[in-house]
Amino acid sequence: MSTSKEVDDKKQPGFVLGAEVDESASLDTITALVAEDHQHEIQLRTMSWQKTAVLLAGDQVCLAIMAQSWSLSVLGWVPGIITMILAGALFWITSITMHKLIMKHPQIKDICDFGYYAFGQSKWAFYFSAFMLLANNIILIGFHVLTGAKVLNTLSDHSLCTAVFSGIVTIMGIVMSAPRTLRHVSFMSMFSSACMGIAILLFLIFAGIEKAPLYGYNGNYPSDGPVRTYAFPLPGTTWVACMNAVLNITFLWVPQILFPTFIAEMERPQDFPKALAVLAGISAILFIVPPAIGFRYLGQYATAPAFGSLGVTAYKKASFGFVIVPTLIIGVIYANVTAKFIYNQVLGRSRHSHSNTLIGWGVWGLIMIGIWLIAFIFSEVVPSMGDFLSLLGAAFDSFFGFIFFAVAYWQLYRGRLFDGLSRTIMTLINVFVMIVGLFMLGPGLYAAVEAIIADYAGSTTPAFTCANLSI
Repeated sequence: MSTSKEVDDKKQPGFVLGAEVDESASLDTITALVAEDHQHEIQLRTMSWQKTAVLLAGDQVCLAIMAQSWSLSVLGWVPGIITMILAGALFWITSITMHKLIMKHPQIKDICDFGYYAFGQSKWAFYFSAFMLLANNIILIGFHVLTGAKVLNTLSDHSLCTAVFSGIVTIMGIVMSAPRTLRHVSFMSMFSSACMGIAILLFLIFAGIEKAPLYGYNGNYPSDGPVRTYAFPLPGTTWVACMNAVLNITFLWVPQILFPTFIAEMERPQDFPKALAVLAGISAILFIVPPAIGFRYLGQYATAPAFGSLGVTAYKKASFGFVIVPTLIIGVIYANVTAKFIYNQVLGRSRHSHSNTLIGWGVWGLIMIGIWLIAFIFSEVVPSMGDFLSLLGAAFDSFFGFIFFAVAYWQLYRGRLFDGLSRTIMTLINVFVMIVGLFMLGPGLYAAVEAIIADYAGSTTPAFTCANLSI
């Protein structure tokens, strides 16, 4: 199938229109897309499933893992572990649904194209997805700028203003975001995963050998009594706290906003489930085991991230210091996906988009600088990025983790949703996926906003502050 026939006659940026294709025809389309891409000077569709797995791991093996002990301290063992397992199961189901729709429409380049097809080739769905992509990713990059500043504050004993550290992280992010292909970013992801793995391992060792944690949100040890764990939330735990703990868990399990862009740069997109299986195996271990061990040793003193509960300063620095690498590289991954979407709207159909031209690289550089500078501003003006992560989980992950894929499932199987027992079961599961998404968007969003209001009502960190943000 000629790829030129997939382009709308109106040549509207971002839209790839055309008749629906069956599964066998999609393989011909993939072959044509890869062949066309390999004729260019800058080739994008070059990643193997192994490199994709490394890229996925680089994105998912992140600091958010170290916030899960706090989630367990709010929810307790039973609701916490159940939420983690359920989130993992839904992650696998929704990701497979995503892949199936992309295989039906292999010309999909990003989550915006995915939304366009999932909602019946709706332009409004494309524009809505575009807004959500930009808002979600840029705020997340801002979170990583702030995290990088926290790491530098902690390691240097606050030797400079936090705003200066944030500026340093922003400049480093811009420089590291220079590569235009995810194949090069995948190489950096290996170091990201390794460093985060070392940070987690060191934390577990230090938490185990310490007599007791030092700090908790309810006071320093032992002001809240001896360390203890519990099966269910402690008396007095608010619904808002429980909901934010759930959002914290689901946020970790919802990276699908990036997946269409990853798949679009694979040489064999049909192999994506192999990379996904590797990620699911890694996630099942890292998203549950370290947080559970952390909760075991920190109990009600668990903080987010858990490094903050360590009592010995050397322990805290030794483990938290390694986080600077994944903080930067994960920011680079989100910046690359975000820049590619903007870049495709600006130069997507010109030779500059796939050639080493001055205009091509100049536009790429300006877009990347703009993304990181806006993210820097977000990192400085938001009073509590932790609460805003809950807001992201409710406002964005409700769509990109659940609602989009329930709708995509309906698009894939409409007219035969109840054909046989297995299809009926999967249909009911996807009804549940939709309910979860709507619950996050409704009560979940309310809880996140309530937490932000509480932060504004209390003492907030001023914008562009020099205050010490060490953990």
